[in-house]
Amino acid sequence: MSPVAELAVSLLILLGGAFALIGSWGLVRLPSLMTRLHGPTKATTLGVGSCLLASMIYFPASGASWSAHELLITLFLFITAPVSANMIAKAHLHRQRCRLDADAADGIKAELPEPSADTGWATFWTPKSAEKQDGPADPGR
Repeated sequence: MSPVAELAVSLLILLGGAFALIGSWGLVRLPSLMTRLHGPTKATTLGVGSCLLASMIYFPASGASWSAHELLITLFLFITAPVSANMIAKAHLHRQRCRLDADAADGIKAELPEPSADTGWATFWTPKSAEKQDGPADPGR
């Protein structure tokens, strides 16, 4: 294997390990669910992605045949981590709005601030016309 490939693989593995360590540390040490989401979705995703990129460089450089497995795993990870974090955050906001999960460490006020104009919040929005016809929106939805 060439020295350039060895250096690239070594740097990517070190970078991946550092990102994974920082993300895991953030997951354990940050105070609330909303702040803890950043550890696994950002830093750890970059850490695993760096290690998989190192694997994609190492095997063809060492003479083995190229495989798309690492690329598919990386794409799957980069697509699913933000989506799952978004769904967890929305569920948490709904639980706090319905007062099912009062976590003072979040710093989220009892009610969200009113949005500007007629746009509304994406998670809690009910059109004004539907409110007038059907009555107030169901807070549990």
